[in-house]
Amino acid sequence: MSTHKKETVVVVGAGLMGTGIAHGFASSGYTTLLVDTQLDSLSKAKGNIEKILNDGVKLGKVTADQAQAAFANLITCADLGEAAIGANWLVETVSEQLAVKKAIVTQAAPLLAPDAIIATNTSALSVTEIAASVPHADRVIGMHFFNPVHKMKLVELVRGLATSDDTVARTRALCDAIGKTSIVVNESPGLTTSRMSAMLGNEAMYMLQEGIASAEDIDTALRMGFNHPMGPLELGDLTGWDTRLSVLRYLHQTLGEKFRPCPLIIKMVAAGRLGRKTGHGVYRYEDGKQVPHSGLRASAL
Repeated sequence: MSTHKKETVVVVGAGLMGTGIAHGFASSGYTTLLVDTQLDSLSKAKGNIEKILNDGVKLGKVTADQAQAAFANLITCADLGEAAIGANWLVETVSEQLAVKKAIVTQAAPLLAPDAIIATNTSALSVTEIAASVPHADRVIGMHFFNPVHKMKLVELVRGLATSDDTVARTRALCDAIGKTSIVVNESPGLTTSRMSAMLGNEAMYMLQEGIASAEDIDTALRMGFNHPMGPLELGDLTGWDTRLSVLRYLHQTLGEKFRPCPLIIKMVAAGRLGRKTGHGVYRYEDGKQVPHSGLRASAL
């Protein structure tokens, strides 16, 4: 845990990603304002951040004083107009809807510090199009974090058409300050990670549909043969197959036939088998834990 000068970061959206991002900035010494119009979401996020910090103390990763200081850096707020005044950074992590993201940055931009950078956590939408909503498009960049943020080290920095070299350099330095490794990619559908992950998960579902192997064995192959921390079917259950389907449809539309969604994904989404969040995806879940030997097999399709 590093200590940074008291720059102010506004994180918009108190969902899973916003919670993790806010924790990362607060832990690194930034005054962090977590903004959401839903007060229950803010309360839940604050409790989750406190738990992450307390768990860090128990594991010996941070001291009790460091955890207390990090929590003191966190401010929750329901009013973006109030939070954005004079802030140095804005990171939006609201739902993947272009109109919603554009509305957020349009409202915040005139209130931020004169040289503030606006980052969008989108994994699929156009940074260039979002940047077109504000006067200084050169200071808008994609900043794609990964879940769970407090464990995943990678951040994809996405250059829009107008993103300046200075904005890239400053945002890379920000990633360094919060202990993340950044890569820089030019704006493209699916970036690097979403594109590769979507392809891998889609192909795994085709293999499952064709009866080539069981779900457990497909996942074991990737974990043990390629040293992936999770198999592609387990990861799809974690991400949500509705989200995966949305990404695949977008990539199919923009990049062509190789991203056509597997029919089994479409069937599962139609059946409400979205993954962990519904208790049933490729696998079944009880109390948030995977039920052993519960994976889909071709014989059940």
